[in-house]
Amino acid sequence: MDRRAFMRAVMSTGLAVPLITSAQQPVMPAIGFLDPRSPENVVDRLRGFRQGLNGAGFIEGETARIDYRWAENHLDKLPALAMDLVRRRVAVIVASGGADVAFAAKRATTSIPILFLVSEDPVGLGLVTSLGRPDSNLTGIDFLSTELVAKRLDILRRLVPGAKRVAALVNPTEAANTETTLRELNLVSRSVGLEILVLNASNSHEIDAAFQSIARQRPDALFVGQSAFLNARRVQLVQLAASRMIPASYSSREFTEIGGLTSYGSDITDAYRQIGSYAGRILKGAKPADMPVVQASKFELIINAQTARMLGLTVPQQLMAGADEVIE
Repeated sequence: MDRRAFMRAVMSTGLAVPLITSAQQPVMPAIGFLDPRSPENVVDRLRGFRQGLNGAGFIEGETARIDYRWAENHLDKLPALAMDLVRRRVAVIVASGGADVAFAAKRATTSIPILFLVSEDPVGLGLVTSLGRPDSNLTGIDFLSTELVAKRLDILRRLVPGAKRVAALVNPTEAANTETTLRELNLVSRSVGLEILVLNASNSHEIDAAFQSIARQRPDALFVGQSAFLNARRVQLVQLAASRMIPASYSSREFTEIGGLTSYGSDITDAYRQIGSYAGRILKGAKPADMPVVQASKFELIINAQTARMLGLTVPQQLMAGADEVIE
């Protein structure tokens, strides 16, 4: 059989089909997802992210791949994890979990688009030059947590009207966020005559030590700062606050859903949905420099009435009426 006859025979069988099928398969774009926590700590946030991505026309595992990198609460791992995503040539990096993650990604690449989620002004942080025109490879969402410090403290004072001393638990390793939170707390506390007791915690043992200090110094209430690490330790925090019988304010509903007294903050799941939508737009060819930084516009006040009763607190009717959700 000559060569032409042989090729015709091969093409008339199924032997050539795998080659044709393989050639027709499109390359699946990859998204790098960088987070300082563990995956079990961000289940709802990932659900929101995937919803946004799906809305933009991409489904994980079918039309897009997501390469996850988790720092497991070790911020020193972030630079190496970010560089690993760069080496994999992902199409976009989602820097989830605060300014430290965003800066780790920013230092790793000036060309791959980066989508950040931060709790304070990204212009002031130095991530972008403008909210409307980021003019770089970065854009994302500011969910305004530090801007809500005064509101959260006011809600806590209304729940504990006789409070004179408030403990503030912050994570010192998230320096920029902690500095802004304490500055706002001190500014507000001076105007209303509150004393602020600052407690630092960047690991589980330091959280235990902070609550031992609370037991000794007996503040009237607790303000838990917004922090990716503290969010990851929310079960420990809520349980310790309950054991010490101290009224506590948190930054997101994830705390109140498991027994925390009250939370006020952005709808974090919705913020991740928006980032998923932005990721989809970038996969379609959009440039971060042309995509304005989004400022969160959905905020929610959650009150756990069962916890309030356990603490012997009467929730003012005005607060109850204004709450987005009251957990009974």
